[in-house]
Amino acid sequence: MFRLGFLIGLIALIGVLISGLVAYRVYHQEISLDDAALQRSVDIHARLVQDRLSERELLTRIIVGLIRRPSLLQGNVLEPLRSSIYAFKTDFVVASWVARVPPAGLTSAEKQLATAGFSRPKIRDAEDQVLNLASITQPTDVLMDVEPRNDETLTFPGRTLDQHPVLGPLLARAALEGKPLCSDPLVLMRTNGPVGVVLVAPVTQDGSSSVAGFIMFSYRIAPLILANEDTSPFDVVLRDPRELSKELKADPQGMVTAVTARQDPATPMLRRIVSFGGKDWALGYYPKNNSRARGEELAAIVAIIGVALTSIICGLFGYVIYNNIRLSREIEVRIGFENRLTAVIGELNHRVKNILAVIQSIVTRTLRHGTDVDSARELLIGRIHAMSNVVSLLSDSQWQGVKLRGLLESRAIPHAERIALSGPDIAVSPRAAQSLSLLFFELASHADEGLSLVGKHPNISAQWHVMGQGKDAIFDFRWEEFNTSAATRRPDSDFGVILLDRVAPEALGGASKRYFTDVSYVYELTAPMETVVDQAELDRTDRLAAPVNTGKRK
Repeated sequence: MFRLGFLIGLIALIGVLISGLVAYRVYHQEISLDDAALQRSVDIHARLVQDRLSERELLTRIIVGLIRRPSLLQGNVLEPLRSSIYAFKTDFVVASWVARVPPAGLTSAEKQLATAGFSRPKIRDAEDQVLNLASITQPTDVLMDVEPRNDETLTFPGRTLDQHPVLGPLLARAALEGKPLCSDPLVLMRTNGPVGVVLVAPVTQDGSSSVAGFIMFSYRIAPLILANEDTSPFDVVLRDPRELSKELKADPQGMVTAVTARQDPATPMLRRIVSFGGKDWALGYYPKNNSRARGEELAAIVAIIGVALTSIICGLFGYVIYNNIRLSREIEVRIGFENRLTAVIGELNHRVKNILAVIQSIVTRTLRHGTDVDSARELLIGRIHAMSNVVSLLSDSQWQGVKLRGLLESRAIPHAERIALSGPDIAVSPRAAQSLSLLFFELASHADEGLSLVGKHPNISAQWHVMGQGKDAIFDFRWEEFNTSAATRRPDSDFGVILLDRVAPEALGGASKRYFTDVSYVYELTAPMETVVDQAELDRTDRLAAPVNTGKRK
């Protein structure tokens, strides 16, 4: 019995040690997995933020490049650029053109502001007080145009920004360094407006190194930098460059407030640096969950289970005969060890699946545009494929334009076999081809919702013709889906509505409308031929291509 008690005590001691070792291992493994998942999520978020910032800075550089010969005194410099601005990003608060006006041009600038339709064309200071033009002896930075134009923004043009406490020094630095620069966080638009930043880019005239003016884009900080998912494992903050002891944090409604930087050793902050407008911005990430506390709880559970299993095994061994103690104990210990090992492996598998689920969630939410995930993904793949097709066609023609018929082939859009084409096969310009390719895909991708009013798939007619001659020629396109109605046709997506009603017409300098008749859905687009046709092809042939009439309704 002594030997049996000694053996049982020894086995109990070994079981306790193994339980403690497994609990210790589980604790560190839990912390390592959570830290790795958090690091990956932080890196992904920081890359997304950097991509967003790079896109905005690229947009500014492109817009600056489009302004080749700006007139200092114009009040509508942004007019020819509005479609280009909206074709890239529409999340700015306000876009502005600031002209550097010499003293002799201030009176003319007031006239231009009045002609452009701004409500307060008088030259004013940053505090909106009218200035005495005779007292101004140096070139002055005057706000001459804004986008969008609404009741609030129409009062901004006419203000001088030289004495503005934030924008004045920023404009001076941008002119001196000759590159886009970003301001510190400030309140936009009004006293109680949103917190954001202003990106300023200097514009020079051709053949001159002097600054003619500035393009300014104002962005809200919340969606630009501090955007965060409710299910993310961290809270993101922006270190306030004006006061390093403060942090800028966005609430669920997008309101940004300055809070005192947290100093909690239990939840250390992860730090990432992003660049925007010639400045480095420090992002801080605070974990929402305490991985160490969770690891301690899990380790305690594992240890209790291990001790309980060891006690049970030791109790069972007291009822067996002496000759079978060693064999029985070995079997029980092996079974217990394998059970614990299986539990640990199962936990590992669970954690790995959770990590993959987080990654999948990020990708899926990136693809969401107000519709279900599958439709958004299919539409995104189709739109990319449509753009890929038009780029291939343009590459084949060395970017000299493509035939309009090629944009309606089956490799470019769905259901092309059901489309009856009618119209001259004109060669459209590269810019028009890209807009029309997305337009045709958006129309075709929404014409496949089951059966129509008469139990058949809708027939589609695509017709276009040219009205008038010379510079007055008009391109008229009509898309009609027969045997369909608002009840059977898939509704246009948010992206599709913007593309059909605004982006495509503005890109072509025309207008569009869409409506349902008794038996069909109709989309019509009209635009000047000089924005649609490939001028090189027209000059070479001195005529439009022969008419196309192909396809039958099925």
